Amino acid sequence: MTASKTETTAKVATTQKTPATAKMAVKPAAKQAAKKPVRATPQTAAKKTEKSPKIKKVRDSFSMPQNEYQEIAKIKDACKKAGLPVKKSAVLRAGLKALGELNMVQIKRLLAGLAQVDAGRSSKL
Repeated sequence: MTASKTETTAKVATTQKTPATAKMAVKPAAKQAAKKPVRATPQTAAKKTEKSPKIKKVRDSFSMPQNEYQEIAKIKDACKKAGLPVKKSAVLRAGLKALGELNMVQIKRLLAGLAQVDAGRSSKL
């Protein structure tokens, strides 16, 4: 009986070791298969060169008269009715872009027409 127990333990030990060894042999082969080199096609090479550097976003706060602030809402509503929903930041950025395309005489005229706004927060908070 002791011999059969030893044979059974040997069989169990061999059965347990074989699958573990087989699994270890399969894993590196699977990793190598997954790491096949990808050949760069002209299209992928062009995409990589077209990437522009990430532009950092800046958060800021400002004050403006209420009637000018309501203009932003009017512009957003007009865009929404035209099928072009936009955010407030997009409206302001578009305004900056349009302002950048003007010459200095036109910019001075626009800035002269703006009402003076006190900087900082109101005391009603």
